[in-house]
This record gives sequence, C-alpha cells and structure tokens, in this order.
Amino acid sequence: MKPEIDTEQKVLGWLKDPKPAVFQWQRLAKHSAEIAKLQLDDCVFLGCEMGDDLLAAAAKAKCFVIPRRPDLIFDPFTPGLYTPGELYDKFKDGGYEACLDRRIYLSFMDKDKHVPLPADVDTVLLRRLHDASISVALENLLDAKARTKCVAIMGGHDMERTNSTYTAVAKLALNLTAAGYMILTGGGPGLMEAGNLGAYCAGFDQPEKILETAILRMKDSPKYTSENWLKDAYAAWEEMGKPKDPAKSRNIGIPTWFYGHEPPNLFATDIAKYFENSVREEGLLALAVGGIIFARGNGGTVQEIFQDANQNYYRTIDNVKSPMILFESDYWNPDKMVFDDPNDKRKKVYPVLQKLANEKKFDDYILLTDDPAAIVQFIKDHPPV
Repeated sequence: MKPEIDTEQKVLGWLKDPKPAVFQWQRLAKHSAEIAKLQLDDCVFLGCEMGDDLLAAAAKAKCFVIPRRPDLIFDPFTPGLYTPGELYDKFKDGGYEACLDRRIYLSFMDKDKHVPLPADVDTVLLRRLHDASISVALENLLDAKARTKCVAIMGGHDMERTNSTYTAVAKLALNLTAAGYMILTGGGPGLMEAGNLGAYCAGFDQPEKILETAILRMKDSPKYTSENWLKDAYAAWEEMGKPKDPAKSRNIGIPTWFYGHEPPNLFATDIAKYFENSVREEGLLALAVGGIIFARGNGGTVQEIFQDANQNYYRTIDNVKSPMILFESDYWNPDKMVFDDPNDKRKKVYPVLQKLANEKKFDDYILLTDDPAAIVQFIKDHPPV
C-alpha cells in the first residue's frame, strides 16, 4: 500500500526516500520546486497546496490530483476525527445555528423535509471522499487489536436524561471504560449520549460524582427536542473541565448528518461524523468487535440488532463471533407484545435472535439481562473468537 503523507514530518521523511505515496491536506508550496524534480509516478495529491511547478510535474506524471475546495463548508480530506470543539466552534457566541455542525447539515439536508438537497456531482463525490477519510481516520485510531476491546452501546435517541435507564447506561459505560474497553456509540442524543458521557467521566477524579453532577445539571432539558437540550449539555461539559487522564476519557461517537436534526452529543472525545448513514451504520457495528450492548430503542436499534446478528451469523467481521447483549429483559422479551398502544414499545426480539444464534452456534455469545454488572462480566468472559 502507498504510505499516507498527512503531516509535515512525513513530507520531510518522504523527501529523503521518495516513492509512490498519497499526500493528504499538506501545504506543499514551499516544497514544490524540490518535489517537482523527483519521480512522481503513481503519487496522489488530495487537497494539497501546490506551486505551479509541482502542479505541472504532477500533470506530466499523470498523478491523481484533487485540489483544495475553499468554497466547501466541509473538508473532504480531513486527516482525523472531529472534536466537540470543532463541531460546536461558534456555540458560545452564535448558538447552534452558527456552528460548523449545523452549517454542514444545512448544506446537505432539507431541514423541514429531512431529505438530502439536490447537489452537483462534484459535491456528491467530495462528500464520499470525506466519508472515506473519516473511515481511514477510524482505522488509524483502532487497529485490529484495539477493535477487540471496542464495545458499542446502542439505544434510542429519544430517551430522557431523567430516565433511570439513561443513568444505568451511563454508569455501565463508565464501568466498561474503567475495565479497559473503548466505548463507541452512534454519537447522538438519548442513550447514545449516556454511553459517551459515562465513558468520558472515567478520566476524572471521582468519576461517579462527576457523572452524577453532569446528569443533574442537564435534568431540566431531558430530551433533544427540549429548548435548552444543547445549552445545558454545553454548560455541563464546560463545568466538568478537562479530564485528569484524557486517555481514560477517550471514547468515540459515530453520528451522521443524515440524522442531523439530532445534534451530536458533546461527550464523545472523537467524533466520526458521516454524510452517508449506511456507511456509518456498517462501520459502527464492524468496529465493535468486543461486543455490542442494545439498550431499549426503536426501529434503528432493532435494525442494528439484526445487522449485528448477521455479522455473527456469517462471521463477516474478522471471521469471529462477538458478544451481543440485550439490556432490560422486559423490553426485549416481554411476556406479550402490545399492538394497540403505540407508547408501549416493548418488542419480542430475543426469541428471533436466539433462533438465529442456535442455527450458527453463537448462542453462547448472547445475553439477555437486567444487571449491568453481569454485562461487564459477560463481555470480559466472552472475548471475540
């Protein structure tokens, strides 16, 4: 594979040993004359600043070149994941409408109809390139060994911060992080926020107290549709300050602008935000080789359960089976399902999952439980095999 040249240090190293490489988002103008004299066959230049001499040399060598596009709101060649500070860059002074996250969403989706806006072909291609860059950044962060310690927490975006399940999921995420696991979520509100929040607290002194204080700080804005949902979260995030041990607080949110009307939560330290939801869904499930916890959720969570079951059924991820945990037995395996009350969202999912698991011998990696401590132990006792 061609090496990725995505830092100035790597540029300097390449100059000493030039070979086919992918230059990504580098300021090469000051090196243009030197690089132009070298063998450039099979080199790629993505979003780089290039002098005229280098542009001419790259054209002569028939290099693949995509220039910078300063007219775009997003960076197609992003070399890393987003941070909350980047996506909420203007929140303090201009509110959410002024933030990068919101501006990108409004360039992509119709905010009233929740459908993608018409876009030129070049913009569509650059969005795909952005998503590919995000995937590469995730792969660079989480190699095959690291993925065996990645645990995803799935659950409904509409879960209130005041609900006991929200607190239980946050504490579960904290305990898993303390046990050495990396927490991944869909990066949005509700139980996704609970997962990221709990993991984030792990790097602070007195993490349980920090978690309790943060939840209390946000209780007056329980749902993402609450007027001050984001404002109260931002205040809680700022009041927490910086973690004493940032490495212990590290966790990942993987949201999408396709559901951009649901803002990303502030407690994921690394945010892999995609345009395409299908790419994001598959990637999120594939990364969580250490296991996936399914807390109560709606259609999206049910889809994720069977998508993950399919990966176990056919062993499509690293040829292994991984733990699947359904949290809250009455929600996922009620005595009977109620069809005449739309507010009763309990679903008899567990028997179908059991049937699939029995067919392909991953039933020993399925757990239905109400006990968060049992979840932590189950994940420890069932590494991917």
